[in-house]
Amino acid sequence: MASEKLLLIPGPSPVVPRILDALAQPTVSHVGPEMVRELRGSCENLKKIVFCKNGEPFIISGAGTLAMEMALLNTVGPLDRVLVLSQGYFGQRMGQICQAFGLQHDVIECEWGKAVLPGELAARLSKHGYEVVVCTHVDTATGACAPVEAYARVVGKAGALFIVDGVCATGGVPERMDDWAIDVVLTAAQKCLGTPPGLSILVLSERAMEKRRSMTSIQAYYSDLLRWLPIMHDPAKYFSTPCVNEIRAFYEGTRVIMEEGTEARFRRHATYARAIRAGLAALGFGFFTDSRFAAPTLSVVAYPEGVDDMAFRSALFENGVVIAGGLAQTLGKVFRMGHMGNLSSDDVRFALEAVERTLETLGHGFMTGAAVAAAEEALGSGRKK
Repeated sequence: MASEKLLLIPGPSPVVPRILDALAQPTVSHVGPEMVRELRGSCENLKKIVFCKNGEPFIISGAGTLAMEMALLNTVGPLDRVLVLSQGYFGQRMGQICQAFGLQHDVIECEWGKAVLPGELAARLSKHGYEVVVCTHVDTATGACAPVEAYARVVGKAGALFIVDGVCATGGVPERMDDWAIDVVLTAAQKCLGTPPGLSILVLSERAMEKRRSMTSIQAYYSDLLRWLPIMHDPAKYFSTPCVNEIRAFYEGTRVIMEEGTEARFRRHATYARAIRAGLAALGFGFFTDSRFAAPTLSVVAYPEGVDDMAFRSALFENGVVIAGGLAQTLGKVFRMGHMGNLSSDDVRFALEAVERTLETLGHGFMTGAAVAAAEEALGSGRKK
């Protein structure tokens, strides 16, 4: 459609026609054969995406915040203490969820745009006992990607359960549950997985499921994963009606990922991140996130001198691209551009051309074509690897 915009916010990400076609299929029985096949297929593919052979996947109507809540309520007992590693807005939300349910917790915070270092985690765990450690893999507000594999080694030595919030990472950044000994990966459908919003998604290790079974009760009914486990094993059973069409679309989305290949998908995300940042840098933009921690899935971009946030984002919208503003302390100072999911190289070029047109509209000087030229060089180097 002429009015359609390229959606480059930090999620939802663009949904390709193949997945939209699956979403538009007739609504079928939530316990019928189509649903059984597609929910089972979704669960099997999800385990492959997070490299977990024997874990338990859960795909439940909701959003990323519900998945965060579920992960905590199903693994944290009344006497347990949680350590939250926060590099921004959504690490803070983990702490808020703990507080809402009266869960004992502490938070290690770092400067926005960076991540908590593994040494800081090790130092804290050597002084205090924690049963559960939680981190955000990629913080959607700051663009910082945490060193999850290094965290996992530290947490493993301490014997704690390790929960990873992969909402802005799963399917775009490696999360190797078995190899790294991650106990829970939680995520949502609408970001790197490239499917429509509406699903809370978790994969629990055998150890995490044992922890849930050891708890006589939890502060939840709908969020109790033991109520959902029989349905994940046999979708013909009933607990609560799932969002049928979103699951059908999600199944198709996981098939897209399997066809591309997880390793190829991770490389593509890294290549497009380099290309977009190279193009924006050529136009005079800077970056909020410390380069050591910059995520492959989104960029938090600082404006050149004299470019107004609202004016830029409004003009870019008119030129066909939707981006997001900053959050909290970055509000008005940056924009956030997602580059995740099923994005294509043509989308990257279109976005950078739209940025050039926008700067021209605003009277900001730059060398015409510089952004795409810089991006093409990065895309070319990505193809050679």
